[in-house]
Amino acid sequence: MLPVNGVTAESISNNISLHENYMKALLKAGSIPLVLPFAKGAVEINEILAHIDGLMLTGGTDVDPELFGEEPEPGLQKVDPKRDRFEKMLILEALQKDLPIFAICRGNQMLNVAAGGTLYQDIFSLPNVLQHHQNAPRNHQSHHIQIYPGTQLSKLVTGQRWKVNSFHHQSVKDPAPGFQISAVSADGVTEAIESQQHQFVIGVQWHPSDLVDKDPNAAQLFASFVQACSSKLTPRVP
Repeated sequence: MLPVNGVTAESISNNISLHENYMKALLKAGSIPLVLPFAKGAVEINEILAHIDGLMLTGGTDVDPELFGEEPEPGLQKVDPKRDRFEKMLILEALQKDLPIFAICRGNQMLNVAAGGTLYQDIFSLPNVLQHHQNAPRNHQSHHIQIYPGTQLSKLVTGQRWKVNSFHHQSVKDPAPGFQISAVSADGVTEAIESQQHQFVIGVQWHPSDLVDKDPNAAQLFASFVQACSSKLTPRVP
């Protein structure tokens, strides 16, 4: 039986939108992706979590700074409060249940905020930052990251220096309690975080879903996530 992974999505003009490469990467790694509808309450959230074996948090709009106690700054872009509220509830319940979580780009930021961390609302307001929103195809590896030795991430991929793609302007500032930074770019921007209290809760700032066909490390991240989900298989009703 294959694990089922819940996948978050964007709401655009009242329609759910999701880049297909997330789904392709999960299918290739051996899981069944399930796009999650927005839910409003704890009962619905728990029902969703009862039917999935892992949670993937995907990219999208900015995270509302209200969630981490800040006023909006000039560089803040479009926010989706409805999605923010849903994902915060979903993440907190998933963490409580020790469900495997793999968070990508906005998902990484939302994971950190939901767990109690903060963000830079716009890293381009900081001095000497790299081009973190590349003007190149999505599968082009734009800049390098340095992975910290001894982290869970370092044990899942080969080598400590890795070239990744980049499509973001927000990033993790203060990691949430119980989380640690596991990779940074050359300018010091946080590129990955991970929980020190859970089996598999990893967030990355780049988009490995666009790299799985050309980069073994990207494919290995998805394979490791699906493997963790397999250990959490939910009994299915015949």
